[in-house]
Amino acid sequence: MDLIPAPLSSVRLQGQDFPLDRRTTLTAPPGLAGAERWLRTALTAATGLPLAPGRAGEGVELVHDGSLAGEAYRLSVRPGRAVITAGGPAGALWGAQTLRRLLGPDAYRRAPLRDGGWVLPGTDIADAPRFAWRGALLDVARHFLPKSDVLRFVDQLSAHKLNVLHLHLTDDQGWRVEIKRYPRLTERASWRERSMVGYRAAQRRDDRPHGGFYTQDDLREIVAYAAERAVTVVPEIDLPGHSQAAIAAYPELGNTDVVDTAALGVWTDWGVSHNVLNPSEGTLRFFEGVLEEVLELFPSEFVHLGGDECPKEQWKDSAAAQARIRELGLANEDELQSHVIRHFDRWLAERGRRLIGWDEILEGGLAPGAAVSSWRGYAGGIAAARAGHDVVMCPEQHVYLDHRQAPGEDEPIPVGFVRTLEDVYRFEPVPAGLDEAAARRVIGTQANLWSEFADSARDVDYRAFPRLAAFAEVAWSALPADPAARDYAGFERRLRGHLAVLDALGVEYRPDGGPHPWQRRPGVAGRPIDGPPPVV
Repeated sequence: MDLIPAPLSSVRLQGQDFPLDRRTTLTAPPGLAGAERWLRTALTAATGLPLAPGRAGEGVELVHDGSLAGEAYRLSVRPGRAVITAGGPAGALWGAQTLRRLLGPDAYRRAPLRDGGWVLPGTDIADAPRFAWRGALLDVARHFLPKSDVLRFVDQLSAHKLNVLHLHLTDDQGWRVEIKRYPRLTERASWRERSMVGYRAAQRRDDRPHGGFYTQDDLREIVAYAAERAVTVVPEIDLPGHSQAAIAAYPELGNTDVVDTAALGVWTDWGVSHNVLNPSEGTLRFFEGVLEEVLELFPSEFVHLGGDECPKEQWKDSAAAQARIRELGLANEDELQSHVIRHFDRWLAERGRRLIGWDEILEGGLAPGAAVSSWRGYAGGIAAARAGHDVVMCPEQHVYLDHRQAPGEDEPIPVGFVRTLEDVYRFEPVPAGLDEAAARRVIGTQANLWSEFADSARDVDYRAFPRLAAFAEVAWSALPADPAARDYAGFERRLRGHLAVLDALGVEYRPDGGPHPWQRRPGVAGRPIDGPPPVV
């Protein structure tokens, strides 16, 4: 059985297959009703079988076992019966995903391709994830993705047992979340006049306005849809850097004694804008108002506040910012940034939430209780873990999926480090040298897909897959800690069968032989790298 991600244990039982037919039932207790509903919807669409509710002890049955961890499950298939035993709703959903995979790629279609012939192979599977946080970042700020594409991405995550969608909602180049008390954030900050095309150094732009935003009901729908598939949506509202779009809508948020912020627009470049938020009490109140509405939309424990790549030049030149440093008794601009992060760390904690930010939040003093997304390599995560802070490992050198997938010159906009499918499979989230207590602080790992060079769902597909399938196995499965000891050849063999699942899902993944012809764009593909790697 070519399962990806690989389960803890799997035994194929010859002669114990379970053919499904129109009499096959699907049953679950109330506590697992969500997984039952999802499985019935998915399989009825693909097979045409009704899978009506039945009695315990027959057909396909979901069973709760409190002795298992919440995301753990067991799947047993025998003639006439298939039982998913789960520790909780998430475990039941992951067991249901595995059962669907056992039926073959056609089980991922939205309409039946044949009448009958659906067979579950006899098997015993025991499974549980390695990490609690198994995430993927989707950047909808640089290039907006319609809601339907986000929901489709959620389906892809859930099919691979990834359980966190980190939604990057704001940046210099666009603001994507409706905030009712600040309407100009979507009226003004959600659209830019044009976009840079390809590399920063090329200085080429199109003439098309680009933008869009999600209404609050859109986001409620995304969150609910993801929850039904055991995926938690973690929002990111970037501050105090990466904020030019917000400043363009509300100029008083900028450093008005240094820059004519009223003349700023939503940024049309890639990279890092030097226009950052001013650190006044008024700015803090403004973003408290933003976050009050964000918390109503996203029930996740964690809220990501960026905290990265905040240029300090404007603060150094601003009399108001320097007065603020003196007023607060701070030593420098780094501590001023830390003050902003600490403020929102306390603010979120008072409301039962936790702040997570990029590893720059270590500079100037780490906010108490904050967790760290370690993107600039392992160092920030190691320091945070040793200091007793939770860490999500997502180093750009290993798991930035916008980076090119091969060293050849025909990759579409071949930016950044070369990170092949094998490179991703051999990524180890827990750094060597951490003691046991610090290693436990690595709560998970995440692959990041920034969208400067991905302006459509098909570009996202191409950059994400099949590398995201390899990453899912790293995040879920009990692979050897030594990357060199991992059976990459075995993964490649299983991937050949898994690609048929991606085909059925309509995923336009990068084929093993290289880019499709439509991705060889004149004037872009084949050009040498003429700029630094993309930034967060």
